[in-house]
Amino acid sequence: MGQSKPFPRLAIVVEDDDIQRDMIALLLEASDFQVIQCEDAETASLALKMRHPVLLVTDINLVGRMNGIELARFARTNNPALRVVVISGQAPATALPDGVTFLAKPVYPTALIREATH
Repeated sequence: MGQSKPFPRLAIVVEDDDIQRDMIALLLEASDFQVIQCEDAETASLALKMRHPVLLVTDINLVGRMNGIELARFARTNNPALRVVVISGQAPATALPDGVTFLAKPVYPTALIREATH
């Protein structure tokens, strides 16, 4: 009998730039995450409710009605144990919710993986 593999950790990546979203997803997949990719916060909020990830990585500036900080607040309210990483080319204009980490773009792979897996 072969060894069973543990269930992969689930991450949601929210980024409206296709190339950046794909790069982050590939990096997380290489670190044994299963990844759901979303281009807006509204889609991501549905995925958060239905799939119960362990990690959310979101850009601040997104298409749609909700930005990444609002999504981070929603995510942490619904699951205080969820690891949330907010990324942007500029520092956040408002305070981040408790427990949310900020990484400046360009995001370095080692920094992202460190935050994703700590």
